[in-house]
Amino acid sequence: MTLLEDELEGHPLGGEEESDQAALRSPARLTAFRRGSGAITVPVLTTVIAFLAGGLIVLASGHDPVSTYTSIFTGTGLNWLFPWIGGAARATAAGNLQQTLLQATPLILVGLAVAFAFRAGMFNIGGQGQYTVGGIVAVWIGSSFAGMSPVLHIAFAIVAAGLAGAAWAGIAGVLKAVTGANEVISTIMLNWIAIWLGVYCFQLGGPLQNPKMPQTPVSSNVVAGAKLPVFWGSAQLQGLDVGIFIAFALAVVFAILIKRTRFGYEARAVGFNPEAARYAGMNVGRTWVRVMLVCGAFAGVAASLDILGWKFNLYTNDIQVSQVGFYGIAVALLGRNSASGTVAAAVLFGALLTGTSDRNIHLSIDPTLVQYLTFMIEGIIIMLVATDVITLRLLKGGRRIAVALRSRPAKAARPSGHGAS
Repeated sequence: MTLLEDELEGHPLGGEEESDQAALRSPARLTAFRRGSGAITVPVLTTVIAFLAGGLIVLASGHDPVSTYTSIFTGTGLNWLFPWIGGAARATAAGNLQQTLLQATPLILVGLAVAFAFRAGMFNIGGQGQYTVGGIVAVWIGSSFAGMSPVLHIAFAIVAAGLAGAAWAGIAGVLKAVTGANEVISTIMLNWIAIWLGVYCFQLGGPLQNPKMPQTPVSSNVVAGAKLPVFWGSAQLQGLDVGIFIAFALAVVFAILIKRTRFGYEARAVGFNPEAARYAGMNVGRTWVRVMLVCGAFAGVAASLDILGWKFNLYTNDIQVSQVGFYGIAVALLGRNSASGTVAAAVLFGALLTGTSDRNIHLSIDPTLVQYLTFMIEGIIIMLVATDVITLRLLKGGRRIAVALRSRPAKAARPSGHGAS
């Protein structure tokens, strides 16, 4: 293994006695600690703090946070996993859990779209735009080619949506590689361009508006042959479709790509230090472009799974209010930019979105406040994860204190040796 590979994997390169302050200045060692002892502790602690803070807000509004969270948990359908839930309650829980997993499916992929960029030292804030462009292409292809074979039609729509998302994200990659443009700015601008492009396409008289509904700003409906098969629940009641398996498969692809391929190695190397990677002979600009292409493809596929799985059309209002791409940022941060962590974080946010929806809130508390809990928890998670160095410091400090307390009795019992004859 080369010296650079040692650094990328976070293995100590010597000087184990170096100070903690110096160790934290090493990106590789900080990353190693984040992915090692802090890989699980920090996300769990972050989530607990976020929920506690949300509970305090509910308490300050004069309501019971325990009953609020209990109602939200029941609405997520996760109680279906408890064997003692039966009868009508189990059937309701199954339906809610299907909705949770439907919400989690695109979040997995937009989370991966953000996570891959983070691993390469880039900030892909354009997941929403890439998702929107993918949705436009998916609904256009899904509502056309009615005579095509269902399998080919579904594959065509998914691949085309992924390519559209990749092309949209590739614009930001090319701008960064060629002109040095900051990808944060360019992806934010591309978000708005994509949103208003979608509004234009499906507005009254727009080129892709449904001709059968001339007074409604909506796309044509996806034909029956392009809809994803439902394997759990009723297709008429938004049962869970096979898109969840596509999302899981792409999470595996992400893990293999980032850890087991030359491209993934180069992306991580560029993320650690672009100048060192360039000195080592890597084409940094090309890596940036390729990374953004992959990110956009993930987001584009996410939109296609929503369109072909349960939405089946696009309204201009849906395009303007959608927050899926922005949730992907929180999902990636909470998931530590790893495949398994991103999947777990996506399920958590999917559960929050389902549990706080109008149909699942049965409390005297204002449903709007409960729905805003998702945004509040998301914001707290982003804030805490963004300052996780502080959390890691506290964890390490707590360990030192625990070690000192355990060793103190032993030192006290040890004879001093003075006065022995």
